[in-house]
Amino acid sequence: MRNPYAPGAGQRPPELAGRDRELQQFEVVLERVARGRPERSMVVTGLRGVGKTVLLNTFRSMAIQRLWGTGKIEARPDQSIRRPVAAALHMAIRELAPRHRAPERIEEFLGVLKAFAMRDPSAAKGTSHWSPGIEVPATRGRADSGDLEIDLTELFVDASGVATDLGVGIALFIDEMQDVQPADISALCAACHELSQSGGPLIVVGAGLPHLPSVLSASKSYSERLFRYARIDKLDREAADLALMLPAREEDVEFTQEALDALYDAAEGYPYFVQAYGKVAWDLAPRSPITLDDVRVSAPEAEEELAVGFFGSRYERATPAERDYMRAMAEIGDEPVATAEVAEALGRKPSSLSPARDSLIKKGLIYSAERGLIAFTVPHFGRFLRAQPI
Repeated sequence: MRNPYAPGAGQRPPELAGRDRELQQFEVVLERVARGRPERSMVVTGLRGVGKTVLLNTFRSMAIQRLWGTGKIEARPDQSIRRPVAAALHMAIRELAPRHRAPERIEEFLGVLKAFAMRDPSAAKGTSHWSPGIEVPATRGRADSGDLEIDLTELFVDASGVATDLGVGIALFIDEMQDVQPADISALCAACHELSQSGGPLIVVGAGLPHLPSVLSASKSYSERLFRYARIDKLDREAADLALMLPAREEDVEFTQEALDALYDAAEGYPYFVQAYGKVAWDLAPRSPITLDDVRVSAPEAEEELAVGFFGSRYERATPAERDYMRAMAEIGDEPVATAEVAEALGRKPSSLSPARDSLIKKGLIYSAERGLIAFTVPHFGRFLRAQPI
């Protein structure tokens, strides 16, 4: 019952170790925007399980503490961002509205927001059940052209105007940003570009897989100058130890040095794995301190849980052809591998494997590390595949 560890999707660990640099970077972004200084939006990238969503949620908490308006969406490859962005900005403005001295300014923006939302393609086809819940009439001639780039830019400019009235900012958080549709990502970059030039206090904070910068660059050539990029990876040894020790000490529990060594060897510093191994070791250890023997006894149970929940759930989503492709990747090695090598291992022409590769990328199981190279989005996935029966 007192177990402090929290292996879960987006669950904040009890000790957010090893992310001080990124938190300081975002603190600078918040402070500069508050002072009216020009500042870039921010993008966090990394493999699955390194804590991108946790960091995004922490950033949002930091913005809320400064009384900013905030909204968050999770991108989906089959959905336009128009409706989710409208809902997120509606939430942000609702957070600011009680402090605004001019209710008519809020109503004016809500009219623009409603017009923007009503241009959602799914709403036009009658397939959308979402209602913005905005009582004011939709404004005509603003953010309702149907061109997402124009509409999003106008919406962002108007939202930032409301925030300027209060001397605060608005932050829109986008998780799984690599899944935003190409036309939408282009519109989003254009809107951020306009804001960066006008100095409006609205920022976009995205999180996504390692190839997200190349997705952004493909949509707008200036995107590498538009965002502040932060690549996060596994924790170093000191941070991984702190992630285990500090929460345990709150409960008067210690680890032996040998236990910490074994846990780091097992988890390799990946935050999700640190929590997963730490949780099972705590549950099975009879007393403090948690020892090397406790870790050895608990490791197989932790690995079984990871095999079912973390790895297995992803593996089950793949078709037989996609599984063959991933197995071939795994046999070649854990580093990024050449697509030509995968084709050679399978005895196929590279062009014939393009559908399987593209589908795996869309499912978020692999990513293109650079031209001609692919890699798994999940740490240790190659090891998991090599252990599966053929």
